[in-house]
Amino acid sequence: MSDTEEPKKKKSKKERHSTGGSSTKHKEKDDEEKSDPNTPSYEERCLAINILAAPLASKKSTKKAHKLVRKASQAKNLRRGVKELVKGLRKGDKGLAILAGDVFPIDVMSHLPILLEEHNVPYLFVPSKRDLGAAACTKRPTSCVLVKDSNKEGRDLMDSLMEEAKAYDPNAKK
Repeated sequence: MSDTEEPKKKKSKKERHSTGGSSTKHKEKDDEEKSDPNTPSYEERCLAINILAAPLASKKSTKKAHKLVRKASQAKNLRRGVKELVKGLRKGDKGLAILAGDVFPIDVMSHLPILLEEHNVPYLFVPSKRDLGAAACTKRPTSCVLVKDSNKEGRDLMDSLMEEAKAYDPNAKK
């Protein structure tokens, strides 16, 4: 710093609040995050799903599933990822499996629906592994989660999603 330059003076609280209307900028920023043009919609996410993704949860059911996963994650009643899910099934964990529909390569989780049916665990697909990972409170995308039965907080969500998952039975004769 040269001798002629003076150090910058910090603004007082009154000066910061009176200039620029910072509170309105935060409100605008929140509105932009909700309707971010870079975030794909539910319909756009459904275009990226693989051929195995059946039964795919509806838009409303997807929101319910993410809410249930978040509650289960906070209550430590969740198994994240393919290895943990398979390990939980072998140990006898029961509950609801939520699988991502946009997993590539498909071989990573192509064995899971059959394994879940053998253990009589209902399952649903949601369109995005990124959203599933965010709901499971992880920074990484998650291909599948197993929500264990012992969660008392999200019991109504769990029951409604289980009914929807059980309604889809690939072995049922029409």
